[in-house]
Amino acid sequence: MAQRKHLDDFLRGRIIGWLECGRTQLEVSEELGIAQSVISRLWKRFQDDGNVSRCYSTGRPRVTTPNEDRYLAVTAKRNRLSTASDLSRQLSSATGTTVSRQAVFRRLGHIGLYARRPIRCVPLIATYCRLRLTWSREHALWTPQKWSCVMFSLSPTSLGLVCSLIPAGL
Repeated sequence: MAQRKHLDDFLRGRIIGWLECGRTQLEVSEELGIAQSVISRLWKRFQDDGNVSRCYSTGRPRVTTPNEDRYLAVTAKRNRLSTASDLSRQLSSATGTTVSRQAVFRRLGHIGLYARRPIRCVPLIATYCRLRLTWSREHALWTPQKWSCVMFSLSPTSLGLVCSLIPAGL
């Protein structure tokens, strides 16, 4: 099946000009390589309206107004942890407009706000940086033999890493 191609304004004007000069729809369609039904619809629209420009079909009307879209964006930026369902409920209570979770998700996606999962890690604040630096300076001169007796594991301590010495016999 051939891909659909819209006629530009210049070509529409040429078609109407040829038809007004007395050429038949079949002659015009053969010369331009366009289906005769397209020429027929264009000619009929010109006779009815006097207009040959495309009528844009907008599809389903949007549920939210541009102001409501801005409200969603501002609310989402203020509370970064809110979900699309939360934002939908907030919009409904604020404006009375009922919007689905998916519509909120799309509206936020249009302005570049997407859901992100926060990573779980130890935040490196100044205190943690200082503690890590002192720890590394204390252990900088350890030999590989000494390091072989150390086991690292994650824990919720301030360093984020627990280092325990393994007894030599194990």
